[in-house]
Amino acid sequence: MKPRLVLVTPALADANNGNWQTAFRWSRFLGSQCRVLTVRHWQGEPADAMIALHARRSADSIAGFAATGRPVAVVLTGTDLYRDTRTDPSAQRSLELASLLVVLQPRGMDELPARLRHKALTIYQSARALAPGRPRARTFDLALVGHLREEKDPMTAVRAMAALPDPGLRLVHAGAVPGDALGDAFRAAARADARIELRGPLPHAAARQLIRRSRALLLPSLMEGGANVAIEAITSGVPVLASRIGGSVGLLGDDYQGFFPVGDAAALAGLIRRCKESPDFLVHIRRQCAARAPLFEPARERDAVRALAHNLLSTTQEARR
Repeated sequence: MKPRLVLVTPALADANNGNWQTAFRWSRFLGSQCRVLTVRHWQGEPADAMIALHARRSADSIAGFAATGRPVAVVLTGTDLYRDTRTDPSAQRSLELASLLVVLQPRGMDELPARLRHKALTIYQSARALAPGRPRARTFDLALVGHLREEKDPMTAVRAMAALPDPGLRLVHAGAVPGDALGDAFRAAARADARIELRGPLPHAAARQLIRRSRALLLPSLMEGGANVAIEAITSGVPVLASRIGGSVGLLGDDYQGFFPVGDAAALAGLIRRCKESPDFLVHIRRQCAARAPLFEPARERDAVRALAHNLLSTTQEARR
């Protein structure tokens, strides 16, 4: 009989976000060796081991399962690494209770307490490679993909567009726009500038098609654990213009030329202008992204996730002997 593993994620299919995409891939990878139960909250369902995404939001499930004496791996997100584990007691406790910790790019290790790094490993996320799409000829399209939150800093992209009056530019957003001050400001910007197009939430496959037909993906985030959307761009032959934060440097490399300082709309505008006016520069950063693409192959992630589960389940089997 296959062992049982519970996969806890704060987002299920209805959320259609990065956490769900990670949980969906991992459950698929593990299906051949485990019976996987994917839940938002663990409520005592029988399981031999747990993998939990998000130290703070899954903290109750992590604490409850750890109390049974069975092993838990905690997968750390951007808000975990760059905010919650610094200040939130429940997230800090999750680090202590975890049998193993997982970061999604190597820079994440730097954010962990030194005494806990021995139980941490890096697993790069993956995306199926797609052939580059044919960009729209009449406009230079920039993709901004993801549900809007303060951590994503979408207004830096808006301010960069405002600094570039070029009518040939277009910013295309796919994702939910919330009914809060941030959402109101973003919608107002789109009403004021016809070059900003709001597509709303799209199915995952449609969002990937939008990315592959764009000239570049914008990733102006304040914090990221290892952005799925950046990996989806890289594996579609689309370069990324990203804020220089640990999570993006860990994916793209220290020497990547498509970074700009966090929140610096003028610097992002300069990068966009350079991409549009200098085809050689655009080709250069596209090649830099292509050089990183082997890190994000599905087979590599699959093998790493299966090894993680094997390590957890082996601990359970040893305890039973």
